[in-house]
Amino acid sequence: MPLSKQEWLALEKKALELRKLTVQTTLWAGSAHIGGGMSCLDILTVLYHKYMNFKGDDPKWDDRVRFILSKGHAGVCYAATLCDLGFHDVEQLKTFNLTNSKMGIHLDSNKVVGVDASTGSLGHGLPIAAGTAIAAKVLGKDYITYVCTGDGELDEGSNWEAAMTINHYNLSNVVTFVDRNHCMIDGPTEDVMKLEPLKDKWESFGFHTIVINGNHIDELCDAIDYALEHKEKPTCIICDTKKGAGIKTIEGNYKWHYGAIDDAMAEKFNKELDEDYAARVARAEKEGK
Repeated sequence: MPLSKQEWLALEKKALELRKLTVQTTLWAGSAHIGGGMSCLDILTVLYHKYMNFKGDDPKWDDRVRFILSKGHAGVCYAATLCDLGFHDVEQLKTFNLTNSKMGIHLDSNKVVGVDASTGSLGHGLPIAAGTAIAAKVLGKDYITYVCTGDGELDEGSNWEAAMTINHYNLSNVVTFVDRNHCMIDGPTEDVMKLEPLKDKWESFGFHTIVINGNHIDELCDAIDYALEHKEKPTCIICDTKKGAGIKTIEGNYKWHYGAIDDAMAEKFNKELDEDYAARVARAEKEGK
């Protein structure tokens, strides 16, 4: 059903809170993959605060919706999301990526409650999602598996093998998000290894394929609703995002794939996030119903 203005504004507020918590975690850690974390944070916000079915007091509940962050290096935003939900004390974020912390830079599902799959190596998330989707069918479960890949990650052939598997077995209980922020560690994706025409590629693998503004809450919800309503084949949602979304200083800059910040930078980033939030609220007030 269409997103109400009230829901939209609530999700924007939560996304701001998670972005600021991600900035704070990056500051505590000294450095993190803040650029790619910010680009996919709207996806995590919408999923965990509108679509995900889970039990905080029973994280291994058999019927829970699964989420796999295939671009595991964005763990800084994932850790912030899980702690904010209460899976862990927010104090744990003070140890993120520090020696002997369970909150490693790539979150380990054996150590971090709420993480469905360890995804330190790129190209593994979509194959794992194919496995959880097959398991659901074998067990007669109706849970969905959502998986978020990076765009640079699609250089890995294992993703396309998984796409063939998902299509072959008609695993419409998998919904794939591509965080299309156009950047990877070495530069713009189209300079390093061309991905376009990306929509055509996913369609050729048998997917409903939707291209949206991945930093637009309403468009994300519309796309997810479409995927849940059209089960005749799997869906891929290509989310056109900005690296470092919400922080003007680093937006669209591949050099912020990974970065260190100090107190002054954190203060500047938070100010820019407030400015971005004001613009988002204005958009929701104008476009929401």
